Amino acid sequence: MQPRFPLYIPSKSRADTATTPRFLDTINVPYRIVIEEQQYDAYSEHFPAHKLLILDPIYQKNYDTFDDLGDTKSKGPGAARNFIWEHSISEGHEWHWVMDDNITLFARLQNNQRIPVGDGTIFYAMEDFVLRYKNIGMAGPQYWMFAPSRSKLPPYVINTRIYSCNLIRNDLPFRWRGRYNEDTDLSLVMLKNGWTTVQFNAFLQYKLTTQTLKGGNTEAFYAVEGTLPKSQMLVKMHPDVAKIVWKFKRWHHFVDYTPFKNLGLLRRDDYNQIERTQYKLRKEKRPKTKR
Repeated sequence: MQPRFPLYIPSKSRADTATTPRFLDTINVPYRIVIEEQQYDAYSEHFPAHKLLILDPIYQKNYDTFDDLGDTKSKGPGAARNFIWEHSISEGHEWHWVMDDNITLFARLQNNQRIPVGDGTIFYAMEDFVLRYKNIGMAGPQYWMFAPSRSKLPPYVINTRIYSCNLIRNDLPFRWRGRYNEDTDLSLVMLKNGWTTVQFNAFLQYKLTTQTLKGGNTEAFYAVEGTLPKSQMLVKMHPDVAKIVWKFKRWHHFVDYTPFKNLGLLRRDDYNQIERTQYKLRKEKRPKTKR
């Protein structure tokens, strides 16, 4: 199975090292990489032209960095993510995927074992879930490291942050903002406006940890200034639920999601009929066996 909705990967200075597109190639899942125009030649040495999209610089010019530093340093990937959002709408899609470029594999958690996937069914399954409900704004897979083998986890949790691999509903009025932590900010903005988020423990992503892969925000931010400024920005954005903590030998943000625990999933009124129609179509396609 292939995903219903398009997959996009914003990438910068990682033409020869970006892991997400290379893994998607191994499982034959289509995608497009969004890059800055001056890096086209470098990326075209590794990826065919039909997989490359040039970021419209107007998105960088108009991006809300949530600070007063302007163009004095990189604005991060948020501008490219907003370009992706609008691009998917222009193609008539109801949802889109946007993924970091340093994911090395996707997996499913089954019988307490993490099993790498071999095709795009994982994305189709997550899409199938969100389409059952009318109030999900964003969803995505859990990190591999937070779902160790032999762990006992529910198949999904709601109303928390969605990181690094985001399935986003296109008709929402929100957009990415902030020079840092734009994933957490968008999750919180959706929750504060009554939309739910879904993090799938049943489906996992293995993402390289911060500052381990050159290029991207490693060069633009973290290699020089560490992780404190990004945590400070999130606290400035959401002082009611965020604070700064020190753990794992670096600064992190901590977000209290308990204010959103009462947001529940609302099933679509028409989904039962859609489900029956899909089941009928699948049944009709099955090869008939002799009895």
